Amino acid sequence: MLLSFINMKLRDEYGNLDALAEGLDISTSELETIVQKLKDVGYTYNAELNKFA
Repeated sequence: MLLSFINMKLRDEYGNLDALAEGLDISTSELETIVQKLKDVGYTYNAELNKFA
């Protein structure tokens, strides 16, 4: 669920992770937590594609 939500927001509304954090009004540490949770289940952020894969 988290993966789908984050990738949808990146695809449709935000050009990068920093813009996502600002747009969703989340702190850097909260963003790092999200990134780590996705990494723990095998997904990493690809800046070129602007998505987790």
